[in-house]
Amino acid sequence: MNIPTIARSSLAALCVLVATACAGTGTSAPGSGAPSAPAATTKINYLTSFNVFGRDSYAYVALEKGYFRDAGFDVTIRPGSGTADSLKLIASGQADFGITDLTGSIVTLAGQRLPVTGVAAIQQRSLTAVIALEGSGIAAPKDLEGKKIADPPGSAVKLVFPAYAKAAGIDPAKVTFVPAPPPSLPQLLSSGKVDAIGQFVVGRPTIEQAAQGRKAVVLPYSDHVKEMYGNILTTTTKMAAEQPVVVTKFRDALLKGLEYAIDNPDEAGRILNKHHPTQNPVTAAAELKEMAAYVRPSEAGVPVGALDESRVTAVIAILEDAKVIKPGFRPFDVVTFGLAPGS
Repeated sequence: MNIPTIARSSLAALCVLVATACAGTGTSAPGSGAPSAPAATTKINYLTSFNVFGRDSYAYVALEKGYFRDAGFDVTIRPGSGTADSLKLIASGQADFGITDLTGSIVTLAGQRLPVTGVAAIQQRSLTAVIALEGSGIAAPKDLEGKKIADPPGSAVKLVFPAYAKAAGIDPAKVTFVPAPPPSLPQLLSSGKVDAIGQFVVGRPTIEQAAQGRKAVVLPYSDHVKEMYGNILTTTTKMAAEQPVVVTKFRDALLKGLEYAIDNPDEAGRILNKHHPTQNPVTAAAELKEMAAYVRPSEAGVPVGALDESRVTAVIAILEDAKVIKPGFRPFDVVTFGLAPGS
Protein backbone atom coordinates (compact mmCIF):
# COMPACT_ATOMS: atom_id res chain seq x y z
CA MET A 1 0.00 0.00 0.00
CA ASN A 2 1.43 3.38 -0.93
CA ILE A 3 1.27 6.56 1.10
CA PRO A 4 -1.06 8.46 -1.27
CA THR A 5 -3.61 5.66 -0.93
CA ILE A 6 -3.37 5.83 2.86
CA ALA A 7 -3.73 9.60 2.76
CA ARG A 8 -6.87 9.46 0.59
CA SER A 9 -8.31 6.72 2.78
CA SER A 10 -7.48 8.69 5.93
CA LEU A 11 -9.27 11.77 4.55
CA ALA A 12 -12.32 9.76 3.58
CA ALA A 13 -12.47 8.00 6.95
CA LEU A 14 -11.98 11.29 8.77
CA CYS A 15 -14.88 12.84 6.88
CA VAL A 16 -17.11 9.91 7.83
CA LEU A 17 -16.10 10.15 11.48
CA VAL A 18 -16.60 13.91 11.57
CA ALA A 19 -20.03 13.55 9.98
CA THR A 20 -20.97 10.85 12.49
CA ALA A 21 -19.69 12.88 15.42
CA CYS A 22 -21.58 15.99 14.30
CA ALA A 23 -24.75 13.95 13.98
CA GLY A 24 -24.44 12.67 17.54
CA THR A 25 -22.91 15.43 19.65
CA GLY A 26 -25.87 15.75 21.98
CA THR A 27 -26.86 19.13 20.55
CA SER A 28 -30.14 19.85 18.79
CA ALA A 29 -31.32 21.84 15.83
CA PRO A 30 -32.42 25.40 16.66
CA GLY A 31 -35.93 25.36 18.05
CA SER A 32 -36.20 21.57 18.16
CA GLY A 33 -36.24 21.52 21.97
CA ALA A 34 -34.82 17.96 22.16
CA PRO A 35 -31.20 16.72 22.25
CA SER A 36 -30.03 14.36 19.55
CA ALA A 37 -28.91 10.82 20.38
CA PRO A 38 -25.31 10.35 21.58
CA ALA A 39 -22.73 9.16 19.07
CA ALA A 40 -22.70 5.37 18.64
CA THR A 41 -19.68 3.35 19.67
CA THR A 42 -17.83 1.01 17.33
CA LYS A 43 -17.94 -2.65 18.38
CA ILE A 44 -14.53 -4.32 18.29
CA ASN A 45 -13.59 -7.98 18.74
CA TYR A 46 -10.03 -8.28 20.04
CA LEU A 47 -7.78 -11.33 20.53
CA THR A 48 -5.06 -11.58 23.16
CA SER A 49 -1.78 -13.12 22.08
CA PHE A 50 -1.90 -16.35 24.02
CA ASN A 51 -4.76 -17.38 26.30
CA VAL A 52 -5.10 -15.15 29.42
CA PHE A 53 -1.89 -14.30 31.27
CA GLY A 54 -0.41 -11.23 32.94
CA ARG A 55 1.47 -10.30 29.78
CA ASP A 56 -1.86 -9.54 28.05
CA SER A 57 -3.50 -7.70 30.95
CA TYR A 58 -2.93 -4.30 29.33
CA ALA A 59 -6.02 -4.86 27.18
CA TYR A 60 -8.12 -5.34 30.31
CA VAL A 61 -6.51 -2.21 31.76
CA ALA A 62 -7.58 -0.24 28.66
CA LEU A 63 -11.08 -1.68 29.10
CA GLU A 64 -11.31 -1.05 32.85
CA LYS A 65 -9.84 2.47 32.73
CA GLY A 66 -12.22 3.50 29.96
CA TYR A 67 -9.53 4.12 27.34
CA PHE A 68 -11.46 2.10 24.77
CA ARG A 69 -14.76 3.72 25.70
CA ASP A 70 -13.29 7.22 25.55
CA ALA A 71 -11.95 6.48 22.07
CA GLY A 72 -15.42 5.39 20.93
CA PHE A 73 -15.11 1.60 21.16
CA ASP A 74 -17.14 -1.19 22.73
CA VAL A 75 -14.48 -3.91 22.98
CA THR A 76 -14.92 -7.63 23.55
CA ILE A 77 -11.65 -9.33 24.56
CA ARG A 78 -11.21 -12.99 23.67
CA PRO A 79 -8.26 -15.28 24.46
CA GLY A 80 -5.99 -15.92 21.48
CA SER A 81 -4.34 -19.27 20.81
CA GLY A 82 -1.17 -18.34 18.95
CA THR A 83 -0.05 -16.34 15.95
CA ALA A 84 -1.17 -18.56 13.08
CA ASP A 85 -4.69 -19.05 14.46
CA SER A 86 -5.11 -15.37 15.30
CA LEU A 87 -4.04 -14.31 11.81
CA LYS A 88 -6.67 -16.58 10.29
CA LEU A 89 -9.39 -15.34 12.63
CA ILE A 90 -8.56 -11.71 11.84
CA ALA A 91 -8.35 -12.39 8.10
CA SER A 92 -11.76 -14.11 8.14
CA GLY A 93 -13.41 -11.24 9.99
CA GLN A 94 -13.95 -13.16 13.23
CA ALA A 95 -11.77 -10.60 15.02
CA ASP A 96 -11.05 -6.96 14.21
CA PHE A 97 -7.72 -6.73 16.02
CA GLY A 98 -5.39 -9.23 17.61
CA ILE A 99 -1.91 -9.62 19.02
CA THR A 100 0.47 -11.72 16.93
CA ASP A 101 4.20 -12.29 16.99
CA LEU A 102 5.87 -10.28 14.22
CA THR A 103 8.37 -12.94 13.20
CA GLY A 104 5.74 -15.66 13.40
CA SER A 105 3.48 -13.47 11.27
CA ILE A 106 6.18 -13.21 8.62
CA VAL A 107 6.56 -17.00 8.53
CA THR A 108 2.81 -17.55 8.30
CA LEU A 109 2.17 -14.86 5.70
CA ALA A 110 5.10 -15.94 3.55
CA GLY A 111 3.35 -19.28 3.16
CA GLN A 112 -0.21 -17.99 2.99
CA ARG A 113 -0.88 -14.39 1.96
CA LEU A 114 -3.69 -13.48 4.31
CA PRO A 115 -5.23 -9.96 4.19
CA VAL A 116 -3.76 -8.78 7.51
CA THR A 117 -1.21 -6.17 8.55
CA GLY A 118 0.63 -4.97 11.64
CA VAL A 119 0.23 -1.40 12.90
CA ALA A 120 2.18 -1.19 16.19
CA ALA A 121 4.80 -3.09 18.17
CA ILE A 122 3.83 -4.27 21.64
CA GLN A 123 7.41 -5.27 22.47
CA GLN A 124 10.54 -3.94 20.87
CA ARG A 125 12.33 -7.24 21.44
CA SER A 126 11.06 -10.77 20.98
CA LEU A 127 9.55 -12.50 24.00
CA THR A 128 9.61 -15.95 22.41
CA ALA A 129 11.52 -18.55 24.35
CA VAL A 130 11.76 -22.18 25.35
CA ILE A 131 11.35 -22.77 29.08
CA ALA A 132 12.45 -25.82 31.05
CA LEU A 133 12.89 -26.51 34.75
CA GLU A 134 16.11 -26.91 36.69
CA GLY A 135 17.12 -30.55 36.92
CA SER A 136 15.73 -31.39 33.49
CA GLY A 137 19.15 -31.56 31.87
CA ILE A 138 18.46 -28.41 29.89
CA ALA A 139 20.70 -25.45 30.65
CA ALA A 140 21.66 -24.22 27.18
CA PRO A 141 20.11 -24.29 23.68
CA LYS A 142 22.18 -27.30 22.57
CA ASP A 143 20.61 -29.33 25.40
CA LEU A 144 17.26 -29.20 23.58
CA GLU A 145 18.46 -31.86 21.16
CA GLY A 146 16.73 -35.15 21.92
CA LYS A 147 14.07 -33.41 23.99
CA LYS A 148 10.30 -32.88 23.70
CA ILE A 149 8.88 -29.34 23.64
CA ALA A 150 5.14 -28.82 24.13
CA ASP A 151 3.71 -25.89 22.20
CA PRO A 152 0.40 -24.96 20.53
CA PRO A 153 0.25 -25.64 16.79
CA GLY A 154 1.00 -22.45 14.86
CA SER A 155 2.61 -20.62 17.76
CA ALA A 156 5.53 -18.29 17.08
CA VAL A 157 7.90 -20.44 19.15
CA LYS A 158 7.56 -23.35 16.73
CA LEU A 159 7.27 -21.23 13.57
CA VAL A 160 10.52 -19.38 14.24
CA PHE A 161 12.40 -22.29 15.84
CA PRO A 162 14.42 -23.20 12.70
CA ALA A 163 15.90 -19.68 12.55
CA TYR A 164 16.64 -19.74 16.29
CA ALA A 165 18.14 -23.23 15.97
CA LYS A 166 20.51 -22.14 13.23
CA ALA A 167 21.66 -19.09 15.20
CA ALA A 168 22.04 -21.06 18.44
CA GLY A 169 23.78 -24.12 16.91
CA ILE A 170 20.91 -26.58 17.41
CA ASP A 171 20.02 -29.40 15.02
CA PRO A 172 16.25 -28.84 14.68
CA ALA A 173 15.76 -32.38 13.36
CA LYS A 174 16.72 -33.65 16.83
CA VAL A 175 14.00 -31.65 18.63
CA THR A 176 10.42 -32.92 18.86
CA PHE A 177 7.50 -30.52 19.19
CA VAL A 178 4.39 -31.91 20.90
CA PRO A 179 1.11 -30.05 20.16
CA ALA A 180 -0.73 -28.84 23.25
CA PRO A 181 -3.22 -26.06 24.05
CA PRO A 182 -1.86 -22.96 25.87
CA PRO A 183 -3.57 -23.53 29.26
CA SER A 184 -2.06 -27.02 29.60
CA LEU A 185 1.59 -26.03 29.09
CA PRO A 186 2.61 -25.17 32.70
CA GLN A 187 1.12 -28.42 34.02
CA LEU A 188 2.70 -30.53 31.26
CA LEU A 189 6.10 -29.12 32.18
CA SER A 190 5.73 -29.33 35.96
CA SER A 191 4.47 -32.93 35.74
CA GLY A 192 7.47 -33.98 33.64
CA LYS A 193 5.38 -35.13 30.69
CA VAL A 194 7.54 -32.95 28.42
CA ASP A 195 11.08 -31.62 28.80
CA ALA A 196 10.29 -28.01 27.90
CA ILE A 197 7.53 -25.77 26.61
CA GLY A 198 7.22 -22.92 24.17
CA GLN A 199 6.58 -19.73 26.12
CA PHE A 200 7.29 -16.02 26.38
CA VAL A 201 10.24 -15.04 28.57
CA VAL A 202 7.78 -13.26 30.88
CA GLY A 203 6.11 -16.60 31.56
CA ARG A 204 8.76 -17.44 34.17
CA PRO A 205 6.56 -16.47 37.20
CA THR A 206 3.58 -18.46 35.89
CA ILE A 207 5.73 -21.52 35.22
CA GLU A 208 7.44 -21.38 38.61
CA GLN A 209 4.06 -21.01 40.34
CA ALA A 210 2.79 -24.13 38.55
CA ALA A 211 6.03 -25.96 39.40
CA GLN A 212 5.56 -25.11 43.09
CA GLY A 213 8.81 -23.23 43.48
CA ARG A 214 11.11 -25.12 41.11
CA LYS A 215 13.20 -22.63 39.17
CA ALA A 216 12.64 -22.11 35.46
CA VAL A 217 15.39 -22.24 32.85
CA VAL A 218 14.59 -19.65 30.17
CA LEU A 219 16.18 -19.80 26.71
CA PRO A 220 15.17 -16.55 24.94
CA TYR A 221 15.26 -16.42 21.16
CA SER A 222 16.43 -12.80 21.37
CA ASP A 223 19.76 -13.96 22.85
CA HIS A 224 20.64 -15.28 19.40
CA VAL A 225 18.35 -13.39 16.99
CA LYS A 226 18.52 -9.84 18.35
CA GLU A 227 16.75 -8.12 15.43
CA MET A 228 13.36 -9.68 16.16
CA TYR A 229 10.49 -7.62 17.50
CA GLY A 230 8.01 -9.20 19.90
CA ASN A 231 4.26 -9.02 19.45
CA ILE A 232 2.47 -6.56 17.21
CA LEU A 233 -1.07 -5.24 16.97
CA THR A 234 -2.61 -6.74 13.83
CA THR A 235 -5.75 -5.88 11.89
CA THR A 236 -7.08 -6.46 8.37
CA THR A 237 -5.58 -4.73 5.36
CA LYS A 238 -9.11 -3.56 4.51
CA MET A 239 -9.52 -1.78 7.83
CA ALA A 240 -6.03 -0.29 7.61
CA ALA A 241 -6.78 1.07 4.13
CA GLU A 242 -10.38 2.16 4.57
CA GLN A 243 -10.56 3.11 8.26
CA PRO A 244 -7.11 4.36 9.29
CA VAL A 245 -8.58 6.79 11.83
CA VAL A 246 -10.37 3.92 13.56
CA VAL A 247 -7.15 1.89 13.53
CA THR A 248 -5.02 4.65 15.03
CA LYS A 249 -7.61 5.51 17.68
CA PHE A 250 -7.84 1.87 18.77
CA ARG A 251 -4.04 1.53 18.59
CA ASP A 252 -3.54 4.54 20.84
CA ALA A 253 -6.12 3.38 23.39
CA LEU A 254 -4.48 -0.05 23.60
CA LEU A 255 -0.96 1.39 23.89
CA LYS A 256 -2.18 3.73 26.63
CA GLY A 257 -3.33 0.63 28.51
CA LEU A 258 0.03 -1.00 27.81
CA GLU A 259 2.02 1.88 29.27
CA TYR A 260 -0.25 2.12 32.31
CA ALA A 261 0.05 -1.63 32.92
CA ILE A 262 3.85 -1.70 32.90
CA ASP A 263 3.98 1.44 35.08
CA ASN A 264 1.40 0.02 37.52
CA PRO A 265 1.84 -3.77 37.34
CA ASP A 266 0.26 -4.56 40.71
CA GLU A 267 -2.93 -2.70 39.83
CA ALA A 268 -2.94 -4.26 36.36
CA GLY A 269 -2.67 -7.71 37.95
CA ARG A 270 -5.71 -6.98 40.10
CA ILE A 271 -7.64 -5.76 37.05
CA LEU A 272 -6.87 -8.99 35.21
CA ASN A 273 -7.97 -10.99 38.24
CA LYS A 274 -11.24 -9.03 38.33
CA HIS A 275 -12.02 -10.10 34.75
CA HIS A 276 -10.52 -13.59 35.13
CA PRO A 277 -10.66 -14.69 38.79
CA THR A 278 -8.57 -17.80 38.12
CA GLN A 279 -5.57 -15.61 37.30
CA ASN A 280 -3.25 -14.92 40.22
CA PRO A 281 -2.82 -11.11 40.44
CA VAL A 282 0.65 -11.37 41.98
CA THR A 283 1.86 -13.67 39.20
CA ALA A 284 0.29 -11.41 36.57
CA ALA A 285 2.06 -8.40 38.05
CA ALA A 286 5.37 -10.29 38.04
CA GLU A 287 4.96 -11.02 34.32
CA LEU A 288 4.37 -7.33 33.60
CA LYS A 289 7.44 -6.34 35.60
CA GLU A 290 9.56 -8.67 33.48
CA MET A 291 7.93 -7.39 30.29
CA ALA A 292 8.53 -3.66 30.99
CA ALA A 293 12.07 -3.66 29.64
CA TYR A 294 10.87 -5.10 26.35
CA VAL A 295 8.16 -2.51 25.70
CA ARG A 296 9.95 0.84 25.66
CA PRO A 297 12.35 1.53 22.77
CA SER A 298 15.98 2.04 23.77
CA GLU A 299 16.41 4.91 21.31
CA ALA A 300 15.59 8.40 22.62
CA GLY A 301 12.52 9.98 21.09
CA VAL A 302 11.12 6.74 19.67
CA PRO A 303 7.53 6.18 20.89
CA VAL A 304 6.11 3.02 22.37
CA GLY A 305 4.69 0.93 19.53
CA ALA A 306 7.14 2.12 16.86
CA LEU A 307 8.11 -0.23 14.03
CA ASP A 308 11.26 0.26 11.96
CA GLU A 309 11.27 -0.97 8.36
CA SER A 310 15.01 -1.70 8.34
CA ARG A 311 14.68 -4.03 11.33
CA VAL A 312 11.78 -5.90 9.74
CA THR A 313 13.87 -6.21 6.58
CA ALA A 314 16.70 -7.71 8.65
CA VAL A 315 14.37 -10.28 10.23
CA ILE A 316 13.10 -11.31 6.80
CA ALA A 317 16.71 -11.80 5.64
CA ILE A 318 17.45 -13.99 8.68
CA LEU A 319 14.42 -16.16 7.97
CA GLU A 320 15.37 -16.46 4.31
CA ASP A 321 18.94 -17.42 5.24
CA ALA A 322 17.64 -20.11 7.58
CA LYS A 323 15.36 -21.31 4.76
CA VAL A 324 12.31 -20.74 6.93
CA ILE A 325 10.72 -18.64 4.18
CA LYS A 326 11.37 -18.30 0.46
CA PRO A 327 12.86 -15.10 -1.03
CA GLY A 328 10.46 -12.39 -2.17
CA PHE A 329 8.65 -11.48 1.03
CA ARG A 330 8.72 -7.71 1.71
CA PRO A 331 8.39 -5.66 4.92
CA PHE A 332 5.13 -4.04 3.79
CA ASP A 333 3.64 -7.51 3.29
CA VAL A 334 3.41 -7.72 7.09
CA VAL A 335 3.37 -4.11 8.38
CA THR A 336 1.66 -0.88 7.32
CA PHE A 337 4.44 1.41 8.52
CA GLY A 338 2.43 4.56 7.88
CA LEU A 339 0.03 3.58 10.66
CA ALA A 340 2.70 2.79 13.26
CA PRO A 341 3.35 5.30 16.06
CA GLY A 342 5.85 7.98 15.14
CA SER A 343 5.36 7.54 11.39
